[in-house]
Amino acid sequence: MDSGNTKKPTMSSIKTRPMERNIALTKLGLGAGTKIVAHSLINIFRGEVARGSADREFYQRQAQVLADELGRLKGSVMKAGQMLSLYGQYFLPEEAVHVLSELQDDTAPVSWKVVAPVLERNLGRQRLGELEIDETALAAASLGQAHRAVRKSDGLDLVVKIQYPGVAYAIDSDIKTLSRLLLLTRLAPKGLDLAPVFAEVREMLYREVDYHGEARFTEEFSRRLADQPRFAVPRVLKEYSSGQVLTTTFESGVSPRDAAVRKLPQARRNRLGMNFLDLFLTEFFDWGLVQSDPHFGNYRIRLGQNAAEDRIVLLDFGATRRFERRFVDSYRGIVRGAILDNREEILRGADEIGLMRGTFPEPVLKAFVEMCQLIVEPFNAPGDPRTPPQLRNARGEYRWGASDLPMRAANVAARNALSVHFRVPPREIVFLHRRLAGVFIMLAALDAELDARDHLLRRLELDSLA
Repeated sequence: MDSGNTKKPTMSSIKTRPMERNIALTKLGLGAGTKIVAHSLINIFRGEVARGSADREFYQRQAQVLADELGRLKGSVMKAGQMLSLYGQYFLPEEAVHVLSELQDDTAPVSWKVVAPVLERNLGRQRLGELEIDETALAAASLGQAHRAVRKSDGLDLVVKIQYPGVAYAIDSDIKTLSRLLLLTRLAPKGLDLAPVFAEVREMLYREVDYHGEARFTEEFSRRLADQPRFAVPRVLKEYSSGQVLTTTFESGVSPRDAAVRKLPQARRNRLGMNFLDLFLTEFFDWGLVQSDPHFGNYRIRLGQNAAEDRIVLLDFGATRRFERRFVDSYRGIVRGAILDNREEILRGADEIGLMRGTFPEPVLKAFVEMCQLIVEPFNAPGDPRTPPQLRNARGEYRWGASDLPMRAANVAARNALSVHFRVPPREIVFLHRRLAGVFIMLAALDAELDARDHLLRRLELDSLA
């Protein structure tokens, strides 16, 4: 949850009862059905080109209506819409994915009178009396909102995260309604079994409303990074926490996109970028424990007097995922094969985690190998001709801010019809690649220039190539 000050207008209430939410979504579905009939009738009289353009505009309008209503409802149905944008890249129209991907966890907060009873019910009046809480929300998301607070006894600065009333109880109903709605709006292709997708979304939602679990992950990251002054993790105050309330120390910092960060010297931004990349490599390859929600609100930069004193503040561990060692090892094989230009190792690792099958057509397998080799481009050896020379600086470091690598990788997949065989990948891949994309975006935002090859090779057990 973003710890920046919210400027959005306050909502006086939210629809928390399953019946209220079902009625709102059902009305939306009925309206969508009427529009689909009208659109289909008009399309009969359109030419091929006009029909394609009209379809794209129609999908965009349908997705926008869906996104707007999800944003107003908040809760699990909005969060589910965000998750659909991740899975949706494999089966939804591009226009729909774009709209749903903009359903960010930075929404209008609800009024204090809505969340105050949650606090009192969970902590009790005596505990609450020990805190001075700002009734204006610091930040708001789909499942809850955060408020600044001070402990009266010692002036300790805190953040109190409060879950919206009823969101946990509405998850099952929301998922069922949203799955029906996706079919009514005809955004999903006919015949596609979305049950596994929604089962994963449901599991993730239950994980994110489990504040006890989030507290444990926060404490685990704090323990693992205790000897790493490059990072700062909030401390959990259990006496002010429960299943629906999570209180931590307030950790100051600015957004990675803040002007103060952009104005830093190149060397300082490079150091921050390398630390961020190293954190991801450590999480996945060493720990098998990844904070998989990479939006900018979950990371702050605390600037020191010099580069050595700069800190990356890590926030919100509700989306943390554990990866089994065998999955990590198989994925390591894919990356190692890409670095070594070893097709067999790439495909063996992909087959082990259900990403590719040897029975797929040769053009699909070839395209997948090409895409994997492309994705490791930033870690190629200096002078490797596979890396465009304009993406290297004079020292041979990769220029993340100038790179169009994600677009080129997507073009390879689209050009070779990978999507036909690569519809909905294993859930581990979806969330891992979500974080991987976040790493790329962060390094691009920092305009970092890095030679990170050695950092990756160590995780691939290829030290001899370093």
